[in-house]
Amino acid sequence: MGGSKVSSIIIVALIHVVIGYLLISGLAISAVKEIAERVTTIDIEEPPPPEEPDEPPPEQPQETAPPPPVAPPPPISIAPAPPPIQTQPTIPPPAPPALTIPPPAPVAAPAPPPAPPSQARGVTTRGERRWASRIQENYPSRALREEVEGTVGVRVTVTADGRATNCSVTSSSGSNDLDRAACQGMERYARFNPALNDAGNPTSASYATRITYRLN
Repeated sequence: MGGSKVSSIIIVALIHVVIGYLLISGLAISAVKEIAERVTTIDIEEPPPPEEPDEPPPEQPQETAPPPPVAPPPPISIAPAPPPIQTQPTIPPPAPPALTIPPPAPVAAPAPPPAPPSQARGVTTRGERRWASRIQENYPSRALREEVEGTVGVRVTVTADGRATNCSVTSSSGSNDLDRAACQGMERYARFNPALNDAGNPTSASYATRITYRLN
């Protein structure tokens, strides 16, 4: 192959590459045809190269068309999913506590009025010195003759009107005359303030005393 043919092949290859590039880049078809016609009508005359031993022509690196620009994909905004909303059923309000009305307190019975103070008292003597002297003055005649002395213990029942009855000897003097004279004198001469009950009314009660007979 001659050098002119090789150059033509190279030029034609370049034209094809340019046309492909122009087609990819979107130029007008008319512009491409006009350039192709101008290129193909050029007659290149070169002097014949010196004869050289037949060697394979060096391989020319074929220019490859750059890849078409690729627009980066638009960013995708991925919003995180909102947290789930938990709903709770409406809880009814608690029922009000039952109103318990306590039973009315029992009405206490009115307290009885306080009891009046007791007016009770025991027997007391009335004019004791006078009637005790009269009992001793009635000295039994036989005991007087025999000069007998002694003390007699007696107990009597005092009635509601203050007089002594039911005399009894609680301790003897050793002389029956003196013992008998002492009881007779108590029932005859002794006078008392009678005992009173709680209401203050006179009542009967007992009284005890001792009578001494002594010679002067």
